[in-house]
Amino acid sequence: MKVNIALTIISKPIYSVIYRLFVGITTVSIMMKYEELVKNHSGKLIDQLVAWVISKDPVEVLFNFMDEDQWAIISMHQYEEDTEISLRLHINNFYDLYLGYYDDEDEFFEIIHPLTEEEIEQLPIGLKKVMKKVLDDEKGMRLSGNFLSR
Repeated sequence: MKVNIALTIISKPIYSVIYRLFVGITTVSIMMKYEELVKNHSGKLIDQLVAWVISKDPVEVLFNFMDEDQWAIISMHQYEEDTEISLRLHINNFYDLYLGYYDDEDEFFEIIHPLTEEEIEQLPIGLKKVMKKVLDDEKGMRLSGNFLSR
């Protein structure tokens, strides 16, 4: 069975909808499109997430952990689309892009994309410093988004 799906990436900020899926969508095809979006357009997703974050006042950079893993995280939720897009900094300067979403049957999926050196370089220095401080101090911060763009 062939499913017709149109995937459109638009230049508006990420919170206003980065993609549009049309016509006969199945859970498998949604998952594949999200995976393709993260794999093939991660740089654009990162740019849009960072643009959204630095436009916020205030913005929260949170600290989180699970078992032995710890990370600093900035997140954006798209409630209409049941998605969360996050940038995380783990120990040893390991960054990843995280996309979590619910399908039509309310099953939760996660896609994690390790950032390349090129993708890390596109992050503002202020954002990297604040995320590093949050991770080192094991304590979140709330500050003006424009501070992160420096």
